[in-house]
Amino acid sequence: MIIKAVKFNENGFMTQPFAFGGEDGMDKFDSTVRYRSCLQNYVIETGSEVILVDTGLPKGSPAMVVDENTQIYIGSPITDYMSALADLGYTPNQVTKILVTHKHEDHTGELRSFPNAKIYISSEEADALNLTGANIVRAQYKDGPYYNFPEAQKIAEGVWYVKTKGHANGNSIIIVESDGLFYLIHGDVTYTDEALYENKLSIVYEDKEAARETLDRVREFVQNHPTVYCSTHTPLGYENLEMKRTVDFSNPPQSIPPGDIQSGKATGKYICSVCGKVYDPAIGDPEHGIPAGTAFEDLPDDWKCPRCKQSKDKFNKA
Repeated sequence: MIIKAVKFNENGFMTQPFAFGGEDGMDKFDSTVRYRSCLQNYVIETGSEVILVDTGLPKGSPAMVVDENTQIYIGSPITDYMSALADLGYTPNQVTKILVTHKHEDHTGELRSFPNAKIYISSEEADALNLTGANIVRAQYKDGPYYNFPEAQKIAEGVWYVKTKGHANGNSIIIVESDGLFYLIHGDVTYTDEALYENKLSIVYEDKEAARETLDRVREFVQNHPTVYCSTHTPLGYENLEMKRTVDFSNPPQSIPPGDIQSGKATGKYICSVCGKVYDPAIGDPEHGIPAGTAFEDLPDDWKCPRCKQSKDKFNKA
């Protein structure tokens, strides 16, 4: 079994209130404390199959522009997702299955690029993305419990797709068993490993009660099994993978401050810092009554991201 990180954004940051403030409130945490952020997804090579966990941002997505209100900056592009996958030695035609953790665009942006792959996704997330077709496999989680997780589906030998609602209503995690270790690829159960160790929810969830239950189950699992915690939005995700470093609650990871932040000039577009959805004033949001030509500043105060339903303050200039 081979697991690799598909890296496509680097040198970002998230604030402590964003990463920790989901239950206690953002005002209980220090906005000057920043944790490293980035973007990567993962690929699993079983020996007979190439399986992707999520598919990055769509090619052509604009980069974020940082200002004093930025709560999470996903970093500057290294390359696009498909090029990053090619750099690891994989072509789209080799990919047999894609396991979607949830609907957000930084996890589903290139689903379109894998015509031969079966796409495993929860019914809730498939409906949210309007996914149809013979290659869409709506997960049934039909194989019963996986350790302390009540519902799971076996995808391949040693690869499990596990129901974990909360961050999104149809959220799932993937657990890979290999050489005595458990690799937990989780999408956004936490945004940074520091939150796992501190037992804190981020401010991004669709169901707070379910998100808490999922984090409790994840913490129980990693406490009882040697687990490599593979995150999407922190370099600790691929660093854990490369070092085969398992979670040890008695030894939290050292928090390394983010480096110098590089961001480009604003284009007039805005990008959701949570899911990567772009608001383009030239297009507007006609599905929700926002006509073309509406500047972001003129959007109603109660307007929300069409994809992840987060408020306007989660958008950054692009």
